[in-house]
Amino acid sequence: MPNKGPLFTEIEQTVLSFYFDEIDFERKNILQSLIDFIQLKVDNQEDILLNFICTHNSRRSHLSQIWAQTAAHYYGIKNVFCYSGGTEATALFPKVAEVLKNTGFKIQKLSEENNPVYAIKFAHNESPVICFSKTYDDDFNPKNNFAAIMTCSSADEGCPFITGAEKRIPVRFEDPKAFDNTPQQTEKYQERSLQIASELFYVFSQIKK
Repeated sequence: MPNKGPLFTEIEQTVLSFYFDEIDFERKNILQSLIDFIQLKVDNQEDILLNFICTHNSRRSHLSQIWAQTAAHYYGIKNVFCYSGGTEATALFPKVAEVLKNTGFKIQKLSEENNPVYAIKFAHNESPVICFSKTYDDDFNPKNNFAAIMTCSSADEGCPFITGAEKRIPVRFEDPKAFDNTPQQTEKYQERSLQIASELFYVFSQIKK
């Protein structure tokens, strides 16, 4: 796996452990629509706007936003801007930040209100990803020419139309929330984070520059 952009050492070690052959054919087929969208933008030298959408914008959509931005940097894919949103705003679930921190991301909590703002860095010289819960059409997110990547079934089924989206791409992940307040919580959040990471790194590994 060629390294195009340096990451924090611990994150890079995690990335080097990914084995894309473990992603099954059916899942790769689902991911192909996202690969095609990114490749077309690269070929046309256009900005790549990816908005990862889930119901509460608290878990899977944030993990997807952060890992996608990290993968784009790692593979040297330029002009990639990753966002996340929900059908309603809640807050980034603290376990998500904890799991990312344990994977090597540098995280600063910039505010302490009910919906805190986090700055999450994956490399020394790259801007942090700014994360807080918001609706998918929030002013912080793009208004048009973006891919709406539906990361959960309820948002995918409940929002048949995303205003301004150039392409709608369902890439559903199981919700780690099912394991909240259980002994398996940390393990399951880590497992979901690594699945999302591996699949999004696979996506960007397929892009020809």
